[in-house]
Amino acid sequence: MDTREFNEIIAANSSWISALRTEVGKVVIGQQALVDRLILSLLCKGHVLLEGVPGLAKTLSVKAMAGTLHAQFARIQFTPDLLPADLLGTMIYNPEERQFTAKKGPIFANLILADEINRATPKTQSALLEAMQERQVTIGNETFGLPKPFLVLATQNPIEQEGTYPLPEAQVDRFMLKVVIDYPKLEEEKLIIRQNINCLLYTSDAADE
Repeated sequence: MDTREFNEIIAANSSWISALRTEVGKVVIGQQALVDRLILSLLCKGHVLLEGVPGLAKTLSVKAMAGTLHAQFARIQFTPDLLPADLLGTMIYNPEERQFTAKKGPIFANLILADEINRATPKTQSALLEAMQERQVTIGNETFGLPKPFLVLATQNPIEQEGTYPLPEAQVDRFMLKVVIDYPKLEEEKLIIRQNINCLLYTSDAADE
């Protein structure tokens, strides 16, 4: 196979990527570097650590990508009182059958947004290790495979340090990319404002009718 044929095969099998970027771009203004890295991590089956202050469309980007791909999306808010069972699932006793059955947690989705992951305790953070590395979860004595594709996108605020727990090295190694997100450009901010104003006007007109 020569180079030309190889390039044709790549072009034929990657046409959906431009369509995905276009559809996500209809929802997320700017942040194209973020969207490109999310697509790259999806193709490489790697996880992403997103670092940036609130309000930079981290959640919106992941949710828009999940909707475009018709993938199952789950957002998990990490807090100091979050337990591994709240994340992975637990064994529930069924009195009728007199046995324990596994109740799966929100980790069983395609795109997982671990929001403010550094606010959870190291015990809860480490509960993600098996899922991120082996793409499986052990609940009790049973092991369950996670759906495909499976991608963890964790966010952390670089400014607020009080009440946070730095990710251990073993946890950081599970992420393929760390993306530092900055504010959009001036023209992009103007476009965001126009889009929100148009949305409010459309909502107001629809309510009047």
